Amino acid sequence: MKQCVLTILFVLCWVAVSQAKMVSIAGDMVNMRSGPGDSYEVSWELGQGYPLSVIAEQDDWLNVIDYEDDSGWVRKDQVAEKPYMVVKRRMVNIRSGPGENFRIVRQAQQGVVFRTLEKKDDWVKVRHEEEDVTGWVLRSLMWGW
Repeated sequence: MKQCVLTILFVLCWVAVSQAKMVSIAGDMVNMRSGPGDSYEVSWELGQGYPLSVIAEQDDWLNVIDYEDDSGWVRKDQVAEKPYMVVKRRMVNIRSGPGENFRIVRQAQQGVVFRTLEKKDDWVKVRHEEEDVTGWVLRSLMWGW
């Protein structure tokens, strides 16, 4: 019986985490603050498209975390529901197709943000608009949606 209850709790927690709302930064530079208001200290400045996971809402503010589990608050009107991903590994290969057998067209460093275009199996097609680069990256090397 105890095993069954623990299993049910684990599944419920996993479902809640897997369905976290994702948003991305809508402006060029947006302040992430230590609390839900303009009077709180600025913790970070986040650039266009930076993906965030929403963990709570309070009035016009969202409590969010990023791929490094840093948390803070951003205004709701400064985010969008456009899918972006960020490189979470030191360096990743961007390939011409969804597989390791495709040629490498570019590399990207940790923290670089890409627009999500398409997903296929374990791969994601991304675009970096400033660098005019489009290609495929192994999904497990990225964070976002």
